[in-house]
Amino acid sequence: MTENRQYLGLDLSTQQLKAGIVNENLETVLQVSVVFDTDLPEFRTQGGAMIDKYDPHCITAPVLMWVKAFDILMDRLVVAGADLAQIAAVSGTAQQHGSVYWQKGANDTLKTLDPSQFLHEQLSHSFSITNSPIWKDSSTTKQCKELEQAVGGPEELAKITGSRAYERFTGPQIAKIFQMRPEAYKSTERISLISSFVCSLLLGEIAPNDISDGSGMHLLDIRTKTWHQPLLDACAANLREKLGEPVASNTNLGPISRYFVERYHFSPDCRVVACTGDNPASLIGMRLREDCLAVSLGTSDTAFLWLMEPKLVLDGHVLCNPVDREAFLGLLCFKNGSLTRERIRNSCADKSWDIFNQLLESTPRGNFGNMGLYYDVHEILPFLKGDFRFNKSQRVQKFTSLEVEVRACIEGQFIAMRSYAEDFGFHIGNGAKILATGGASHNRSILQVLADVFNSPVYVQEAANSAMLGSAYQAKTGLLGKDYRDIIAVLPEPQKVCDPYLDAEEIYAPMVRRYRQIVKELLQEQKVRPIFDQEN
Repeated sequence: MTENRQYLGLDLSTQQLKAGIVNENLETVLQVSVVFDTDLPEFRTQGGAMIDKYDPHCITAPVLMWVKAFDILMDRLVVAGADLAQIAAVSGTAQQHGSVYWQKGANDTLKTLDPSQFLHEQLSHSFSITNSPIWKDSSTTKQCKELEQAVGGPEELAKITGSRAYERFTGPQIAKIFQMRPEAYKSTERISLISSFVCSLLLGEIAPNDISDGSGMHLLDIRTKTWHQPLLDACAANLREKLGEPVASNTNLGPISRYFVERYHFSPDCRVVACTGDNPASLIGMRLREDCLAVSLGTSDTAFLWLMEPKLVLDGHVLCNPVDREAFLGLLCFKNGSLTRERIRNSCADKSWDIFNQLLESTPRGNFGNMGLYYDVHEILPFLKGDFRFNKSQRVQKFTSLEVEVRACIEGQFIAMRSYAEDFGFHIGNGAKILATGGASHNRSILQVLADVFNSPVYVQEAANSAMLGSAYQAKTGLLGKDYRDIIAVLPEPQKVCDPYLDAEEIYAPMVRRYRQIVKELLQEQKVRPIFDQEN
């Protein structure tokens, strides 16, 4: 019956594999997860990853760990009482930029899986590279330079692919394997992103990469939505053949594998919809629209923008939009998020958020002209590390009070975010909205500063696990072939929690301009103008 249909979304993140089932109204029915470090201790990962003891920039994850996690996850769904026969469609998401290398013959193995055996037992010899490079890896500086040189520099690469060269991106990783492990590359039948690897397990054959996750590789032309041949040639031989042709992110790829029908009693009519990366899936799960800036306030602070035209930026990323083939996704990532806020809380507010909020609220908007930039780890935007404090006229070593320090931290983070969002083309005011999620989205005092800095109302929504839920929503979208907005219309509207004060723009527009000048001077002072950053 149509009213009993359910949709399954999977999320293979860095540290765990999660599954969520939603009903026709997109209400969550069930969630289960497998944590790699604790549920699969035999692989000896730390935070789901393995750091090479000879090269700490080389960070990978065992492919078979992911496969075995898939086996455990499916069993946990059954034990939890999931009626998998009701699943009408399934899709998934995964950490971006990682890659999986299928051994020759792997496609035939996927097509002939024995439902009486676990996946990890049957796929143990199906990978030419047993430990997959993941997004934390930063060992490909040489290959990044070669990619940029192949097309005429970082700006040209950004025009084509949406980003200048980053070590963690998939293209440089493939190039490194081609150069350093030529025999393994030669024996590779196909190369999947981790998202399309998940999709391949579900489909029972090697699935195509989707255009949204594919645009995080430095190989896809984000305008034509096809692989860029000069970049393919700069990476490795016969790469187009090994990648296959990309597909739209909501493509209905076919029925679920017979393996899942016979072993777990999925309906043979259950469809598999293309899987995508975690950032595009978060756009879906957070229900981003053209007039919104989605802000995820977590360990890293991330901002998502819906773009109708790709903006050339060297700071940030432009990806293909996972729900609108003609649109784009702007992505900004700031490493120094919640841990930096917690550090200032601990030093200024006796480790208490209540005291922190009291200090924040006791200081006027604009902080008497004081501004602080706090980077515990080397920041991406801008490429700086350390604490930088400024009063109205000059740099200072410390502020005069704890409350000034607290407000300087929060205002500085959001002023930076606004500055880079404006570079992407986000227009402050004129009906713009901020959609907040993540741990700090529960802190009303922090959200008020966010509203003021952006001179825009801030909204929150209850649902967590936006990437996993986004993949479940995408499963329904792909199955029914409807517009994404029609699919999510059944969900409750986000709740407005803060409006900006009337004088917000008068206060913060000059501070944004001052921030830009301060950053320019700091970068010149430190003679820092990186081509690449090592984001790990």
